[in-house]
Amino acid sequence: MRINTNVASLNSQESAFNTQNNLRNSLEKLSSGLRINKASDDASGLAIADKLRTQANSIGQSISNGNSAVALTQIADKAMAEQSNILDIVKTKLIQASTDTTSNEGRDAIGKDIAKLLDQLNNIAMQTNYNGTTLLQQSAGDSAAAAATALTFQMGETTNDTIATTAGTRSNTTGL
Repeated sequence: MRINTNVASLNSQESAFNTQNNLRNSLEKLSSGLRINKASDDASGLAIADKLRTQANSIGQSISNGNSAVALTQIADKAMAEQSNILDIVKTKLIQASTDTTSNEGRDAIGKDIAKLLDQLNNIAMQTNYNGTTLLQQSAGDSAAAAATALTFQMGETTNDTIATTAGTRSNTTGL
């Protein structure tokens, strides 16, 4: 009985298998852009990379939260600037009405103008919101409500990484 073996063929098959595995691993790293794709590449390195990736994602979300907070503040600021303009006009009209050269009919007309301006001031307070959060008074339907509640913005990974606002005064005719 004779056993024929082809040692050269077996060596070639093993080399081809190893080359195929190395090529697959290299393509996996190239396609993902990562040096470590699985625990068998580098277990401790993978744990560190995952932690860093999670931190980067958290910081990215914190930046988005900060941008949202800035946008919210800008909306409130613009609304209050318009309210300030209305109050300047009301003051001017009150000074105009207080002079003796203004007739009683003129004072009545000025009074109606002031009432409309103050209604507009209240409308601004009721309608100014960011993503459904009323900014200048607690609720859009309650002009006598307390000021908007304090807001907290998460700006980092931990619960201590926050920016909080304090509740302010009402920005309507009742609060003024």
